[in-house]
Amino acid sequence: MSKNFLLGLMAVCFAAGAPAHAQSVTPPDALARSVTDEVLTILRADKDIHAGNQKKVIDLIENKVLPHFNFVRMTQLAVGKNWRQASPEQQKMLVEQFRVLLVRTYAAAFTAYRNQTIDYKPLRMQPGDQEVVVKSQISQSGGQPVVTVDYSMAKTDSGWKVYDVAIEGVSLVQNYRSTFASEVQKGGIEGLIKSLGEKNRQLAQQAQVTNK
Repeated sequence: MSKNFLLGLMAVCFAAGAPAHAQSVTPPDALARSVTDEVLTILRADKDIHAGNQKKVIDLIENKVLPHFNFVRMTQLAVGKNWRQASPEQQKMLVEQFRVLLVRTYAAAFTAYRNQTIDYKPLRMQPGDQEVVVKSQISQSGGQPVVTVDYSMAKTDSGWKVYDVAIEGVSLVQNYRSTFASEVQKGGIEGLIKSLGEKNRQLAQQAQVTNK
């Protein structure tokens, strides 16, 4: 199973959405558990998603998944020390392009879902903690090994938000950091923005071909 699929599948655990006032008082692991069943039910039943309808998948991600992720912090971590070089406008553009990149890269994962199950481990959290790691495992069919997935989450005014995902100990934001650093070294912050924009255009074109 590819990491792209796993990252996308993990995103669905936070996709069902919950009212902001409920998120602020619901423990992060309980939030994850409560929304998982609803989203997995949607994925199992939606024939359009299984057929590869990218527009419907992206709409689902935009409306249900993204509110549970802190893309500003994710982008800041992925860009690393170079974040301080960016102007406020450049930082805004980086966040927008990185957000689009993740949506388009992992949209295919939703069409590939085939009855994997997700189990959550007991949460280690002390009263007053503002950041936690929610640990989970994916059980796959066909005797494939169990995959561990850890969510780094922080409490915000609008509830708990994911700012990193680690699969088998490999961090999503750290995976992008070396690539982003290379782009900044070659062309500065503007070079990184341009590179992200070009990658997003390529992914959009690929999606159009797939949907024809």
